[in-house]
Amino acid sequence: MNKNKVYSAIGALTLTLVTGFSVTSYAHSAADFFRGKQMTMVISTGVGGGYDLMGRVVSRHLQKQIPGNPQIVPKNMGGAGHVRAANYMAVQAPHDGTTLGVIGSPIAVNQVLGGNGVQYDAGQFNWIGTVQPTNTNLYVWTKTGVKTIEDVKKREVVIGATGAGGGAEIYPALINNTIGTKFRIILGYGTGADVNVAMERGEVDGRAGNSFSSIATSNPEWLRDNSPVTFLVQFGLKPEKGFEKVPLLTSLAQNDTQRGVFKLFSSPSALGWPVLAPPGVPADRVTVLRRSFDAMTKDPEFLADAKKLRLDPSPATGEELQKVVAETVATPPDIVAAAKIAISSKDAIKGTVDSGKSSGQE
Repeated sequence: MNKNKVYSAIGALTLTLVTGFSVTSYAHSAADFFRGKQMTMVISTGVGGGYDLMGRVVSRHLQKQIPGNPQIVPKNMGGAGHVRAANYMAVQAPHDGTTLGVIGSPIAVNQVLGGNGVQYDAGQFNWIGTVQPTNTNLYVWTKTGVKTIEDVKKREVVIGATGAGGGAEIYPALINNTIGTKFRIILGYGTGADVNVAMERGEVDGRAGNSFSSIATSNPEWLRDNSPVTFLVQFGLKPEKGFEKVPLLTSLAQNDTQRGVFKLFSSPSALGWPVLAPPGVPADRVTVLRRSFDAMTKDPEFLADAKKLRLDPSPATGEELQKVVAETVATPPDIVAAAKIAISSKDAIKGTVDSGKSSGQE
């Protein structure tokens, strides 16, 4: 045998042996660390709604995949548009891998735009994975007769929302201030479900900021033929499966600056209901958590629970989420400045609805 081939074969065998030993040691080390631990899953909303539901389902199934089979206990920490929980994860949570979070996907955009009270750096979180990236959307009750965004440039369309700063208020304001639509935003509804009821009663024409996955869980008939709602636009980096005919926000851009602004506001949809760990968690534990999450998304018991919730998992890895967040945090200053101007809404009418305090549920 050629001497070089012999050396190559020996090198390959050595690499295999070393890699095998490393992986085995790695698994044992993780099992030793997590065994007997009680972990916490911080959920950045109140009880009920998509984030809470996903946080509890993931907690229940992820704990079975992590070496050492620790127990994961959900803990709701709503408030301040996900900022409270994100700050806790960055500043107060143990940075050892025992605390995870299902934290609102807009936190990176909120940071970029200089949101109030932000103490975290989204790029420094260790992103673990997401079960299902899902686009948000803007829809109107079909009886309004509004069929396209172009129609909203010709007539006023009333959108219901909970409070200032959420997607229900930001998205229509953004579209108004960039392409000239005539959405009028009514703030003060207690929850998104209250907005849906108001739409059915004819108090408002539509709603923004809901996700296709949430609709599949709460109002699945809206996603079928002869739906009582018309989807005017979707917010994401690529079309939602099955809704390719609904225009993406980025497709409405009239110039490069608008395209950059629209991409910034569309980026949270790529994260779906993301699971993350604090900054500073040892790299080997981050890898174990990521691969455990990946294994969970293939587990038949998890998939059976997802089906009961009318979810169709299309998971993304922690590495993929890390890249999306890094790009968001690195948004050029000129685009950030344009984005801040674009969401300065003068159309919102505050305090006109008395349907209870906002629950913080999403």
